[in-house]
Amino acid sequence: MKIYTRTGDKGETSLHGGRRVPKDDLRIDAYGHVDELNSWIGLVRSHNPERTIDSVLASIQNDLFVLGADLATPLDIKKAGVTRIEPHHIQKLEQEIDSIEEKLEPLAWFILPGGSTLASHLHIARTICRRAECRVVRLSKDVSLGPHPLVYLNRLSDLLFVLSRFANRLTSMPETRWPSAD
Repeated sequence: MKIYTRTGDKGETSLHGGRRVPKDDLRIDAYGHVDELNSWIGLVRSHNPERTIDSVLASIQNDLFVLGADLATPLDIKKAGVTRIEPHHIQKLEQEIDSIEEKLEPLAWFILPGGSTLASHLHIARTICRRAECRVVRLSKDVSLGPHPLVYLNRLSDLLFVLSRFANRLTSMPETRWPSAD
C-alpha cells in the first residue's frame, strides 16, 4: 500500500466511516493535537526515561491512538472494530496518579515547570495535552463525543504533571517554588 493516496490533495480528508470533511474541520484539529501529544511523548521516550515512567508513557501512547480513532469516528458510526475511550482508560490513569503521588511529597504551593530535561519535556507534554483538551471542548460544542474523551484528557494532564514531579524526584532535582506563592 502506498503512503500517498492523492485523496487529500484538495484539502479534504475522510473520517472513520467515510464522510469527507475539510482538513481544518474541528474534529481533524482535535485529533491532530492528540497526535501531536502522542508524538511528543514518543520523543520523551526516545531519551530512555526510567523504566516505570517509560512503561506509563507506552501505555499512554496506545491510549492516545484509541482517543484519536474515537475522535475521528462520529458517534453514529457503529463500525466493527472501532475502539473508544472508556471508563477503564480513565481509571488506569487515576491508578497511576495515585501510585506516583504516594512517592512524592505533598504539594502545598505552585511550582514552576522545569527541572530535569525529562521533567521539562513532560511539562511540555502536559501543556500540549491541555491544548488538545481545549480543542476537544470546542469540538464537543458542535458534535456529540460522549463524556470519556474530555475526562481522559483532563486526567492525562494531571498524570503528566505528577510524572514530571516524579522525574525530578528520581534525579534529586529540586522543584522551583513559584515566588508569588511566598
